[in-house]
Amino acid sequence: MPRIGEVPRKDLHPNADNVFAMLFDDRDPTETPGTGTGTPGNWWSVFAGVPDIFDHAVAGFQLYQQAGRELDPKLRELGQARTGYVCASKFVFSQHCKGCRDAGVREEQIAAIPAWTVASCFTPLERAVLAFTDALALEHGRVADELITLLKNNLSDAAILELTYVISMYVMHAGISRALRLEYDDVDDPIVEVPAPSGAQGIAETLYELPAT
Repeated sequence: MPRIGEVPRKDLHPNADNVFAMLFDDRDPTETPGTGTGTPGNWWSVFAGVPDIFDHAVAGFQLYQQAGRELDPKLRELGQARTGYVCASKFVFSQHCKGCRDAGVREEQIAAIPAWTVASCFTPLERAVLAFTDALALEHGRVADELITLLKNNLSDAAILELTYVISMYVMHAGISRALRLEYDDVDDPIVEVPAPSGAQGIAETLYELPAT
């Protein structure tokens, strides 16, 4: 369950109540979870705890999906799905695999997002978008000039800014989802110590007893 409280339907501010009506009909997701894509829906009920942050986040979603944006939705969704993958957010990755599908990205390409660097199913521009995503999400914005040149040869400056903005926004959302254990990111950290067998020596003693070479 989320690490911080959820807002019940009866306590929502008006903007949130309008959004919940679209997502949940008349249900309260804190009592009856579930969205049309199968998620529990607790991202919405947690964010509703701070009304202006909820409104700001929803406005961001609406902004990048507006008609007339410069950036091709296929490229945007490839970047968003890759962001979810490299930021280890199952929620962001899963949702934007669906977004890729809705935008017309081929199944072969969706399956190849985790290992795009060795996949042959992407165009040079799509590979540049995926590389740019990695530079933003993994290198914190350290982008090679050659990559920017390739993007500028194929996209307008406005499209590049839109891509940069959306990917950076989803780096944030991936981190929030993991930190607060929202939606599909409500999982225990797999990186834990595995206990040694009872009576086993510590690593230092074991190394000390290794034969000299």
